Amino acid sequence: MSETIRQPSTFDCAGTPMYLPTRRQMLQQSTAMATAWLLTPAAVRAADQIPGRCTLGFSTYGMKTLKTEEAIRQVADIGFDAIEIAVRPDWDSAPGNMPSDRRTAVGRQLKESGLKLTSLMEHMEPSPSDDEHRKHLIRLAEVCELAAAWSTGAKPLVQTTLGGGEWEKKKEFYRDRVGDWLEVAKEQEVVLAIKPHRGGGMSRPSEAVWLIQQLGNSKWLRMVYDYSHYAFRNLPLEDTIKTALPYTAHIAVKDPVQQGDRVVFDLPGTHGTVDFPLLFRKFYDGGYRGDMSCEVSGMVWSKPDYDPIEGAKRCYSAMAKAFHASGVPRG
Repeated sequence: MSETIRQPSTFDCAGTPMYLPTRRQMLQQSTAMATAWLLTPAAVRAADQIPGRCTLGFSTYGMKTLKTEEAIRQVADIGFDAIEIAVRPDWDSAPGNMPSDRRTAVGRQLKESGLKLTSLMEHMEPSPSDDEHRKHLIRLAEVCELAAAWSTGAKPLVQTTLGGGEWEKKKEFYRDRVGDWLEVAKEQEVVLAIKPHRGGGMSRPSEAVWLIQQLGNSKWLRMVYDYSHYAFRNLPLEDTIKTALPYTAHIAVKDPVQQGDRVVFDLPGTHGTVDFPLLFRKFYDGGYRGDMSCEVSGMVWSKPDYDPIEGAKRCYSAMAKAFHASGVPRG
C-alpha cells in the first residue's frame, strides 16, 4: 500500500506548512495523558483540581506590646500575606477595647493593608461553673462580632485551646461545653477551631477529631494544627498530618526544642526541628488552602529583651524560604 501524503492543514505567517494532529494521534495523546494522571498520587491529583494558594501569616500574639493598628502596619510592611489577631481579654485587640469607631477604623485598615485576616485568637478554658460558662458564651459571641466587622473576605475563624486536665477524665465535659460554644459559632456563621496543646487536656490531633465527630462533624467546628505540640512525643509529622488534614482550618508554625525532659518553643525555622517545606507540601497536596501562620510563643515574647518587629522579620525570612522550598503557591 502506498503511503498517504498528508496535506497541510494551514500555514503560519511565514508560509511554513502546519499540520493539525490526526484523530488517531489525538486519541493516543489523550490515552497517554490519562495514563499519566492515573499514575499520579491521588493527593496530588486532588490538589491540582482545587484552585487557590496558601498564605504566609503572622499572629499578633507575638506583638502584645504594640497597639493593634501598629501591629497590622508592621505585619503588612514586612511582607506577610495574612494576619491573625489576638483578641484575648488582656490584649489591645479584645472586643472591650474596640468601641464602634475604632472597630470600624481597624476594619478599614485591614482591607487597605492587603492582608487577609485569617484568624482571631482566643483562649477560653471550659469551666465547670455554669455562670462562668455563660460568660464564655457571651465572650465568644463578642469575638464573632469582631470577625464579621473585620472580615477581609471570608470571615476569619476563632481559635482556642481547651486548658489542662486528663483527656479520658474530661473528654465528655469538653464535648458538652464545646457543643454550646459551637451553637454560638453556628449562629454567627464563624468557624470555631480548637487547638490541641502540649500538656493540655486535649493534646493530640486524634482527640480534636473525636470532639469534632462527636459534635456532628459540623463545618463550623474544625481544628488548628501546630506540630510543635506533637514533636518529641512519638507522634511523627506525617502521621499527625494524615489524621488532622481533613479537619484542619488553620496551621500555626513555631519551633519546638528539646531541653532535658522538657520542650520549649522558639521562632519558626530557628532550630530546624520541623521540616516545614514537607509540612506545607503535605497539607497543600491534601487540599488545604488556608494560612500558615507564624506564632511567637509566650516563652519568647515574654523575655524582657524581645523585639516584636525583629521577631516578626525573622519569622518571615525563615518561613518565606520554607514556602519557596515546598513549591506551594503562595499569596
